Amino acid sequence: MMLSLYRLTTILSAPLIHFFLNQRKARGKEDPARFDERFGKTDRPRPSGPLYWLHAASVGESLSLLPLIDVLLADRPNCHLLMTTGTVTSAKLMQERLPDRAFHQFIPVDRPSYVKRFLDHWRPDISLWAESDFWPNMIIETQLRGIPMILVNGRISPNSFAGWQRARKVIKTLLQGFTLCLGQSDEDVDRLNQLGSRNTKNLGNLKFAAPALPADDQELAALNSTIGDRPCWLAASTHPGEEEIIAEVHKQLKDSHSGLLTVIVPRHPARGEDIAEALQRMDVNLAVRSKNNPLTTETGIYIADTMGELGLFFRLTDIAFMGKSLVPLGGQNPLEALRLECVVIHGLHMANFQWMSEQMHESGCSIQVSNAAELGDAVSDLLTDASKRDQIIRQGSAFIDSQSQVTERVAHEIETILDHHLAASENAAA
Repeated sequence: MMLSLYRLTTILSAPLIHFFLNQRKARGKEDPARFDERFGKTDRPRPSGPLYWLHAASVGESLSLLPLIDVLLADRPNCHLLMTTGTVTSAKLMQERLPDRAFHQFIPVDRPSYVKRFLDHWRPDISLWAESDFWPNMIIETQLRGIPMILVNGRISPNSFAGWQRARKVIKTLLQGFTLCLGQSDEDVDRLNQLGSRNTKNLGNLKFAAPALPADDQELAALNSTIGDRPCWLAASTHPGEEEIIAEVHKQLKDSHSGLLTVIVPRHPARGEDIAEALQRMDVNLAVRSKNNPLTTETGIYIADTMGELGLFFRLTDIAFMGKSLVPLGGQNPLEALRLECVVIHGLHMANFQWMSEQMHESGCSIQVSNAAELGDAVSDLLTDASKRDQIIRQGSAFIDSQSQVTERVAHEIETILDHHLAASENAAA
């Protein structure tokens, strides 16, 4: 009943969909040059031979899949790969980083006519869905066409699990359309099974194989030269409510750690001006990167509110607090810092990365804090004790290495299902 109502609503809502997308385009959230892709249209021809179709919601999910894409295409020289995402930022990143024989398109809005147009054109041989970005019309139409679907790096957060409990028939119908669901952790596998998945496995988390965030070498050299031997720590991917805490910690530590530099990289760079305004009221000496404020010896807090430079700032220090975790929002991916040899500090709210943060804590490669005082103590201790920093960083490298084979395991499962589908298709055509 709910799925039928959803389908009817999406059929009838074409004018609203157009209005909504045009509003997004006006705000820079849609690409005007590729706007038709949101309606399932494209000028790009389908490549010959087998075609993988891989869908990821946005930046984080798509980046974690790059190593898997490399393996799938290396194993199958006659195959191509179509990646879909839904955001302008992820589209730009994928255009820059996808390998040969892989290309990007925007996912069409989940309206039956747009979905059918998309699938009629691309005719994928296998469909891979990342994490939990479920679009009912797309999933059902893909299933009806006999295209095998695999959920890769599947994640069902506690909040999502509770939400799906109120729509159990819907999620069961969607999950049973998948040939295989690969959960990120045993907890995800258990939740997927409870929600109705018929074939679920845990082969590991593909985020462990994601490449390190990039950095501009010239910018890195310039900042290293400017900072010199000043003590420095980073607050990465912060959210509202956290920057004031970071500033308080800085004020607590600056007298005992002479020349201390605190770098704040907000998750959403557009917040930079608001953050600067709030922190100026706290009587701290700050500079804002987007405004080209000079970073001087007098600068105490540097607000790095620019796009795509987080990898640069992870490389400037070996102490990184991961934001979205001192406020109850679920945390950010700690592997981004761990992979660039940082000691990871995070708050109590890591529901989005629960298994990962628990395993990191058990492996001794992260520090959990619950408030500003504990954060200040942790940062001060790490700034003082270089041997402790080095030990935690070594344990972090070992933790990442423990999951080094996940990409190959996942690729093997995908290729086995693809081979079965291609063989069945050939027999049916014979």
